[in-house]
Amino acid sequence: MKYTLGLMALLFFSHGNAQTNWDVANIHEALKKDATIVIRNEEQFLDIKGINAAKYDYKITATIFSKAGDDFAAMEEVYDKFSTIYNIKAVLYDATGKKIKEYKSSDIKDQSLISGFSIFEDNRLKSLKFVSNSYPYTIEYSFSQDFKGLLYFPQWRDLKDFGVSVEKSSYCIQKDKNYQMKYLSSTGLKVDSTSIGGKIRYKWESSQVLALAKEPMAVGIDNLSSWIKASPNLFEYDGSTGNFDNWNNFGQWIYKLNEGGNQLPEAFKIKIRDLTQAARTPEEKMRILYQYLQQNTRYVSVQLGIGGFRPVLAEKVATVNYGDCKGLSNFMKAMLNEVGINSHLVMIGNGKPSLNAQYSSIGQANHMILAVPIGKDTTFLECTSPYYPMGFIGYGNSNRNVLLVTEAGGKLVKTPAYSASQNYQVSKTKIKFNNENDIDVLINTSYGNSQFEDNLRKTVLEPSEQKKRALENSNIPIETFGYYKCDQKDKTKPELVEELSFKSKPLLSKGGDKYFLLLNQMNRREAVPIKIADRKTFFSVPYAYEDKDEIVFELPQGYQIDFIPKDILIESDFGIYTATFEKKDGLLIYSRTQKMNDKIYPPEKYSEYVDFYKKIVQADKQKAVITKTL
Repeated sequence: MKYTLGLMALLFFSHGNAQTNWDVANIHEALKKDATIVIRNEEQFLDIKGINAAKYDYKITATIFSKAGDDFAAMEEVYDKFSTIYNIKAVLYDATGKKIKEYKSSDIKDQSLISGFSIFEDNRLKSLKFVSNSYPYTIEYSFSQDFKGLLYFPQWRDLKDFGVSVEKSSYCIQKDKNYQMKYLSSTGLKVDSTSIGGKIRYKWESSQVLALAKEPMAVGIDNLSSWIKASPNLFEYDGSTGNFDNWNNFGQWIYKLNEGGNQLPEAFKIKIRDLTQAARTPEEKMRILYQYLQQNTRYVSVQLGIGGFRPVLAEKVATVNYGDCKGLSNFMKAMLNEVGINSHLVMIGNGKPSLNAQYSSIGQANHMILAVPIGKDTTFLECTSPYYPMGFIGYGNSNRNVLLVTEAGGKLVKTPAYSASQNYQVSKTKIKFNNENDIDVLINTSYGNSQFEDNLRKTVLEPSEQKKRALENSNIPIETFGYYKCDQKDKTKPELVEELSFKSKPLLSKGGDKYFLLLNQMNRREAVPIKIADRKTFFSVPYAYEDKDEIVFELPQGYQIDFIPKDILIESDFGIYTATFEKKDGLLIYSRTQKMNDKIYPPEKYSEYVDFYKKIVQADKQKAVITKTL
């Protein structure tokens, strides 16, 4: 949902705002609300010269109101050997629109863009940081870029982030009438299409768009802004040609890029056959080879021209023992092929929306995994993680359309979804009162699937750091530390088991002749989500999950339980919460379950979400009443 100035305000503002400079006084007050940045003007123009050439012109003027917007005050443009950036101009203005500084070409940094996870990369970066000692200030920069080969077009979105408003932003694409391309736009965005000579020009624009404040749990800005995604159908890039007009053709191109790339050294083939010689089933062979992959290779990024899309040769990975997601997936595919198991490379948008079935383009995928069909089942393999068990691909890869790359072309399939009950946290805690001040605590917690993934880093921490975090994160106050252990006991399952023991500080609070015991000593919700009177953005939880907690209290001799609360049930569209309280054989047993859904909710549901958690916070405060009988 996008918010703009009303028609009358827009007409009034436009009439009185024939800008001759970038004076901040010319900005409508409504555009300043919730804004740290106002984009005064943005222009993108892509002139497509042919299947393998284009010119891109970009210009932006933006006003920065506070230090919080300083990160936006920078030009950072990436290029490679297939593109050239030139004609850079940059100017800094003060609040009145007076020019403070016009930057020179010597002020522009030009550096290799070798990222921390990539050792093969030919991208470079031209950058400039604008610096002002006072606020507000305005930046303006422009540049031109020539492309040799086009796999994708620059994209456009009017709202760049939360806290950014827009006076005017536009995107124009010009092409020959015979050039084939396609575009996808946000709902309601209109295109102005005109013919100029033998060319067609498409233009999209947006104006007077109000800033959106960053609200808790807000879905991404893409869902709240106007946007354009455009792509060629036919293309030529780094000596390779292809057709993106549908997913089948896209898959054919990826398949051809990899032709001949899954050969292995002869000595390595013998090694693979020896490793799997005793395996009786295809699943056993796959497990052995997946373990070999995890134990003997590591991930690096490759971004070298077409190498950013073509897998590294399996023969090379077998020799150097590293590769990117494409190289490692292809290496795993080659090993499986050597032992008679067929598999398919899979293009996927990790952490991104599902591939759009009606719109094929390369920008929707950013990752590669492997699909192994055996009988009626298909196992998906994440080949970059040394820790995932076979078949677990992480919630960033789960429940989405992906492209299966086959000899016949690409085919859209869906990866497995992880339900709330699969994304579990199950804790069992025993709290033994030797006396009022001497308390032994033993906690055993299991994390499954997505919660396994969230906690996986604990297993690789140094013991001293594990202990430190256990002390910091325990809800129960620790008097004397016992031991801590966290490991993946069964390497075939996406499950971590965490064990913690310690002596607790006193847990009973006294009132008169009675003692009060807070029952939820573990997974306790203490804060209610912040209230938002007029929420504007949709919201969601990251993924569905289920937490189950059981605490068994063993009281010392001479104490009795006088009161326990009634069982609690809280139901809503967001999830379900239960708490039960039981006296059994001298023990006090507290059980809590919270199961959450992963839907996207409209803004008007947020107050219900807050109310849901208000009830949970109160439910988590329940206490038992205990008296001393001796």
